[in-house]
Amino acid sequence: MKNIFKSILALSLVFSFTSCEDEQDLLFSQPEGEFRILSPVSGEGVVLNADTPLNPGLSMTWEAANYGSPTEITYTIQVDKSGDEFDSPIDVVSTTNTYATVSSDALNSAAVAAGLDPFTQGGLEIRLRSTVGTTGSQEQFSDVISYLVTPYSTDLPKLAVPGNHQGWNPPTAPRVASSAYGKTDFEGYIWLDGGFKFVGPDASGNFNWGNTDWGDDGSFSGALAESGESDIIATAGFYRVEANTGAPDPTTNPNGLTYSITPVAWGIVGAATPGGWDNSTALTYNSSTNKWEGVVALSAGEFKFRANNAWAINLGGFDASKPYGGENMSYDGGNLSVDTAGNYLVVLDLSNPRDYNYTLTLQ
Repeated sequence: MKNIFKSILALSLVFSFTSCEDEQDLLFSQPEGEFRILSPVSGEGVVLNADTPLNPGLSMTWEAANYGSPTEITYTIQVDKSGDEFDSPIDVVSTTNTYATVSSDALNSAAVAAGLDPFTQGGLEIRLRSTVGTTGSQEQFSDVISYLVTPYSTDLPKLAVPGNHQGWNPPTAPRVASSAYGKTDFEGYIWLDGGFKFVGPDASGNFNWGNTDWGDDGSFSGALAESGESDIIATAGFYRVEANTGAPDPTTNPNGLTYSITPVAWGIVGAATPGGWDNSTALTYNSSTNKWEGVVALSAGEFKFRANNAWAINLGGFDASKPYGGENMSYDGGNLSVDTAGNYLVVLDLSNPRDYNYTLTLQ
């Protein structure tokens, strides 16, 4: 009996010792309080540029977080719009170092997602979240700094064009696009068939009735009115659709609050085409793709695309000094060329507003 008692006592001591070790392990790493961001200092900032997306947008260093004992710590840089108090923090990058560099592109995406307006300086609040272990437990946070960021956007602002041609449904309506961010000169190519309006996006970029919209002011003379009760009317056909939704100003925006719809039929013209530079070879509109197509016998030489067998509306090669037609083509741009004679499927793609393209496919 004594031997049994001694064995039970020994086992109890072992379990007691093990339990103490487990408790020590549980308390081995504990947050010890706030740690500080060393750089940048609050109030510094950056102007981001779409031309240098890989340049540093934010370089940070910070103190090591203290968990009471050596342990691997994961740090996550978090940002939010100034004044939002991290109600919806955005995780930018994670590291086990006490330093990190965030690319301009990554910081730009975070800044826009946080609610900063492109091309306008705005404030971000930045902090670090530290955790330990694979489950990211025992989080603590650094102090908070403010960082002034001027983000950019490569997306052109757009309007939806709902109407009789597509069932008056803004989410699925074709779009018109402005020439640059902050501009109000919208343009696109659309098949119209009756009444239509212009509808702007909401804060999340969605197009729905209830957003700002524009119609005819009732004079049917090309003047727009916000929340205009009158539909703009077009007979069935393919149009170059233009609208300027900015407030009229004789100096800065003389074409404000106006619209125009110009019927167009596209062709290819030039030394490489059957009609030379005097007569366009007509292309045919494909209503399912919003593209103009045709098989044309081309010789080696130069050509362009033009509407209505005239030069008022024509597209050539991209030229930054010319009116914007996309990254591949410009209005009044330089001559295009084909190197080898043959029968080509010629396609002029006008399906994306302000991003016009063409293809030549040898048959």
